[in-house]
Amino acid sequence: MGREFLILWAGRHQRRAWEELCSTYRRRIAREIPICDHPVRVRASRDGLPRLRAEGRALRAALPDPCWTIALDRRGRMLSSEDLAAQLRRLKEEWPHPVAFLIGSDLGLDEELVRQARQRISFGPMTLGHELARLVLYEQLYRALSLERGIKYHRQRL
Repeated sequence: MGREFLILWAGRHQRRAWEELCSTYRRRIAREIPICDHPVRVRASRDGLPRLRAEGRALRAALPDPCWTIALDRRGRMLSSEDLAAQLRRLKEEWPHPVAFLIGSDLGLDEELVRQARQRISFGPMTLGHELARLVLYEQLYRALSLERGIKYHRQRL
């Protein structure tokens, strides 16, 4: 598996309205770089693991090896759109493998998975539903690629 974006998210729902919004950005992104959306659903654990821990294990199992993992976490580093674009540009130049973004369910992300991620980013201190976080991620990835290509999607602040 070569360079691509992977969006791995734990959730119990895949509502059509959210999927339609995400698919619009996914199609735009796919013109520049392959992108894969991979929902991970975990049912009640038979081995007694709490759901959050089971989701962490399922997300970890879905990761290709090697890959650059970026956990979306409220305690992560907040980046501007330009900073994210620069980060992705550096990864494109230096990392020939997939870049995986991890989004937790309504319970968040398993702490062990967050600790193992190469990077943590935050969309701010507010809690976002996992479906909304996924949509914001898609929009920001498209914005970052637009900045790199010089497409007039992003507007500079006055």
